[in-house]
Amino acid sequence: MTRKAAHILILCTGNSARSILAEGLINHLGAPDFIASSAGSQPKGAPHPQALKTLEKHKINTGFARSKSWDEFAGADAPALDYIITVCDNAAGETCPIWPGKPTTAHWGIPDPAAVTAPPKAVEAAFDLAYDQLHARISRFLALPFDQLDPAALKQEMMAIGQMKEDA
Repeated sequence: MTRKAAHILILCTGNSARSILAEGLINHLGAPDFIASSAGSQPKGAPHPQALKTLEKHKINTGFARSKSWDEFAGADAPALDYIITVCDNAAGETCPIWPGKPTTAHWGIPDPAAVTAPPKAVEAAFDLAYDQLHARISRFLALPFDQLDPAALKQEMMAIGQMKEDA
C-alpha cells in the first residue's frame, strides 16, 4: 500500500533542544511514512550542541538540524501539515499561526534539558532523559492505528501520549 507520508511539525520556543531531538527521532523511526520538521516561536539560531551529541550517540543523522522559525511553516509554499506537536510549555501557551489544513495538534510537555547548564554530566543526563521521554512518546505515536482512528479519536490518543509518565 502506498500512501502519502504524513508531515509532522514539532514546535518549541527556541527550536534548539527538545524539538530538534523529536525531529531527528521521528525522521529516524518513522521514515518513510512520516516526515518531521521542527521550529520555534523564538528560535535560538542554532541547535544546542548537546542535542546533536545525544542524537549522534543514538546513531541518528544530524545533518537536518537547524534552528528555524515557525513562520517557515505558515506560508503558502510550506508543506501541508498533518500533525503539530508542542514539546515545551511556552510554545503550547503562545498564539500560534493559523495552520492551513487544520492539522491535528497535541502538547507533549518535556522538561527543558537546555535549562541545565552545569556540570557537564548533569547536562548530558538532562538531554538523555529528554531523548528517552521523546523516544517513548514517538514510538507510541508511530504505532497508532491511524487508518482505524477518526479525527477525534486520533486527537484523544495524541493527547494521551502527552500525559505519559516518565517511567512509561
